[in-house]
Amino acid sequence: MSATATITMTTLPSKSTIKHSPAQSHVEASSQNQPPKSQKQMTKAERREQQERQRAAKAATKVAGPQPSGSNQNSAQAKNSASVKKGGKGPDGKPTKETKETTPDDSARGLQIFSHFGLPKPPGPSKGDIHPAIIRLGLQFSEFKIAGANARCIATLTAFKTVIQDYVTPPNNTLSRHLLTHLSPQITHLVSARPMSVTMGNAIRELKLEISGSDIDLPEQDAKNLLCQKINDYISERITIADQVIQETAGTKIKDGDVILTYARSSVVEQVLVGAWDDGKQFSVVVVDSRPMLEGKKLLSVLSAMGIPCTYLLLPSIGSVITEVSTVLVGAHSLHSNGAVFSRAGTALVAMMAKQHSVPVVVCCETYKFAETIQLDSFTKNELAPAGDIFSSFPLTRSKDTLTLNKQPNLEILNPLYDLTPPSSITAVVTEVGVIPPSSISSIPLALGRTTL
Repeated sequence: MSATATITMTTLPSKSTIKHSPAQSHVEASSQNQPPKSQKQMTKAERREQQERQRAAKAATKVAGPQPSGSNQNSAQAKNSASVKKGGKGPDGKPTKETKETTPDDSARGLQIFSHFGLPKPPGPSKGDIHPAIIRLGLQFSEFKIAGANARCIATLTAFKTVIQDYVTPPNNTLSRHLLTHLSPQITHLVSARPMSVTMGNAIRELKLEISGSDIDLPEQDAKNLLCQKINDYISERITIADQVIQETAGTKIKDGDVILTYARSSVVEQVLVGAWDDGKQFSVVVVDSRPMLEGKKLLSVLSAMGIPCTYLLLPSIGSVITEVSTVLVGAHSLHSNGAVFSRAGTALVAMMAKQHSVPVVVCCETYKFAETIQLDSFTKNELAPAGDIFSSFPLTRSKDTLTLNKQPNLEILNPLYDLTPPSSITAVVTEVGVIPPSSISSIPLALGRTTL
């Protein structure tokens, strides 16, 4: 009996070690009812125990294999697509050829440093009520069928006359206020085709002043006729008559036996040369030209048809003839208050070469091209000329496609349209108010009897 008692006494404690005591089960039950502790509330041992449980759960998941859940499949597809975009391996394990995503702008990329240059492009979708005359003019601007500061300004004002005549004032509105709103989308459409020139800006500003100052009590048709008459007066006084005065003034600077050098093509310089030849003066002309515009060819055809002795050469060859030149006559796109001349790209090189050889440089320019701004370089504001010799009028032995240099993956064609000639390289500026030195360009508004243009 004693032996069996001792056996039972020894086995009972072993059973008690396997089974939990009532106090321990009460503590575990209370701990399960409590919310889980945060990382800050846990002790170091509890955090280590939690990490061990998480590692064990991950190991059990790997042993069990991937679960066919939709989320896992989507994540795998996303990883595969990301690897394809990055040029990694595809789903089949083979390397993909595509290394990057192609965007529509890759073909029309440009040098980022010149991305702010205005690029000639067809106008986009019309926003607002755009007149057909404005749409047609925008296409002509973008294709450079109308080029030159004077030609663009005259064409713009002529189109605005058509817009004004076809305009009808809505009920409960006045012409002086609503017409300005009607012209805004027309101007925006033209600017989308090609950046606005200084001449167009000055003319549009003058037109808006006339519209805002029109008489409210005047009948609508009479008011429109008066505005069209104002436009005609502006074209006549500021462009046509101004060119005639410049022609007479600059013509007196040409003497018999002179050799006149001009660059590209300026309508004012063309009139000066033709007028001086009609006056019986005997002189010769050197026409300097450059790609891609080659505008000097048209000037050359006009002068040679008049019987004027001409020499045609490209810009890199100017150094071989500059010593034989008497005077340099060039046009201008705009005049700035610091005396700088903004003109066709290459004019600055011609002017500086002439100054180096003590040849006077005379700029023929109307006063309505004056801008009150100060421009120090041709980088902050410029345009890009169209690629190719679009003004080529002579027979070619080969097609233009074989002669034109096109863009390639590692080649970007850059043709700035204008450059800035510093006032130190200019001798004088001939305007309709007289011959003005570059240092006195800022006095042009006072010479016209006004504070602004």
